[in-house]
Amino acid sequence: MDSDTASRRAGGVAARRQAARAMPELGPADARLIDRHLDATWAETGLTAASRESYRRDLAGFARWRGRDDALSAATPSDLSDYFAWRARGGYSPRSNARLLSALRGLYAWCVRERIRGDDPTARLGSPTLPRLLPKALTESQVAALLAAPDVDSPTGLRDKAMLELMYATGLRVSELVGLPAQAVNLRQGALRVTGKGSRERLVPMGEEAQHWLERYAAQARPILLDKGRSTPYLFVGANGEPLTRQQFWSTVKRMAAVAGIEPSRISPHGLRHSFATHLLNHGADLRALQMLLGHSSLSTTQIYTLVAREKLKQLHRMHHPRG
Repeated sequence: MDSDTASRRAGGVAARRQAARAMPELGPADARLIDRHLDATWAETGLTAASRESYRRDLAGFARWRGRDDALSAATPSDLSDYFAWRARGGYSPRSNARLLSALRGLYAWCVRERIRGDDPTARLGSPTLPRLLPKALTESQVAALLAAPDVDSPTGLRDKAMLELMYATGLRVSELVGLPAQAVNLRQGALRVTGKGSRERLVPMGEEAQHWLERYAAQARPILLDKGRSTPYLFVGANGEPLTRQQFWSTVKRMAAVAGIEPSRISPHGLRHSFATHLLNHGADLRALQMLLGHSSLSTTQIYTLVAREKLKQLHRMHHPRG
């Protein structure tokens, strides 16, 4: 990203934050409606805490923009169209608008079922066209450099090494990694029992290398990090004995990437997960098996990694073929 693009993006974010601060507070009637809807959705589908807060922010944003306490229950199709038009002028991304539309559709479908209102104002709203963004995968040499970056002579370095090795060996999501219970790890069998999206469980093999570093971390580093005999169900803990957050792990990945000499634009919170999937496909893994390992409910989600592998092949052909 060049400096002009970064500057424009930063300016757009600042303007949107300023506009949000200028809006009225969320009214109590709308707050109650959102809570009731999200409680019902959580009971039906096992909505994650992160998704719940995202939906809450999106729904509250529309209610505050409309500026009246029955904004949600009395909204019209014109209100929604005007709000999306306002967001378009404000530079909100198609992906952000798609998430908002999903939240609104869920709310009004529930309102109709609960007879809070008789119609769905989102029925005629079209979905925004989303650009196809391919996951950024590291090369195998970059992964090797990243995995070699932590200082394994310190407790936190040994923990970081175990986390990076485990994520690359299993393709866990960041949330699954930091929330992994110690009891979910079977070092004797070399496998993890992972609870993913929608509370779906899957059994994932970890491989000998990750198993080795996990054993070292559990025996040498975790007891030190759990100062004064504190206990926690989570496998990975911080220096104060508290479970790590996704933000803390992301900070660790960025620091290790800098040590490994990897450009910041090449790394992402899920970079090792994407690399795990891409490298397995490059070495001949079956797409259905990869779907099970990643915990995808739909094969179409997994198929995006075949596009990553195909793009890599095209690049190699252009670089090395005499008529590329």
